Amino acid sequence: MPKNSLRRKKDFDQVFKSGQSFYNHLFIIKYLENNLNINRLGIIIGLKVSKKAVIRNKIKRQIREIFRKYSKENHLNTEDVVIIVSKNIIDKSQQEIEKEFLKIMTRVK
Repeated sequence: MPKNSLRRKKDFDQVFKSGQSFYNHLFIIKYLENNLNINRLGIIIGLKVSKKAVIRNKIKRQIREIFRKYSKENHLNTEDVVIIVSKNIIDKSQQEIEKEFLKIMTRVK
C-alpha cells in the first residue's frame, strides 16, 4: 500500500498546516483534500502508546484496514488523512476502534 500512504515529511507538514482537525479519546484526525485520485493515509503512533513495536504495528494494521473499508464504502478518493493515535487505544478491540473511527469520520464529512 505504499502509493496510498503519506510518506514524505512535506506531505505530513501540508496536512498539519492546512488540514482540518477532529478528535476524540482515541484519535486525532487531520484531514485535507488533495488533487490526486487516491486516498493517502498517515498514521502516527508514539512510544508513549507502547514501547513494543509489535503492538504499535498491530494497531497500524487495524487502522489501515478500517480506513480501507471506510473509504471503499463511502467512495472517498481524494483525501490525505493523518491519524494520531492516543494511548487509550491499547486495551480496545477491533470493533471498539472501528466504532470510534466511524464516529469521528462522520464529523469529518
